[in-house]
Amino acid sequence: MPLNEVPWSRPVRIRLQCGLDRTFAGTYDALDFLENEWPFRYGQRHDRAVKLCRGALSGAIPAVLARDAFVGACLEAGMPTVAAGPDGKSTVFPRRLPHLAFSSR
Repeated sequence: MPLNEVPWSRPVRIRLQCGLDRTFAGTYDALDFLENEWPFRYGQRHDRAVKLCRGALSGAIPAVLARDAFVGACLEAGMPTVAAGPDGKSTVFPRRLPHLAFSSR
């Protein structure tokens, strides 16, 4: 674990576009993913997550805010979070990603 890692009380597990699940235990891992492995075009939530992760690593922002921003960026990019249910089976949240409807008017 890097010396400047800020661990989260609850890890975040996301489902990548390729179908694999990946777990992030703290801010440093999330920031590294956002800056070096992000598979999509950057959006507003991505930018916010990078900013808050950097702030958490410097001690200026609570780690929980960085975690929430990271989850939001993943959802914006179509990478849902995955949680283990009481039966031990994985559940993807949101179960179905919302689709934007555009009007032709």
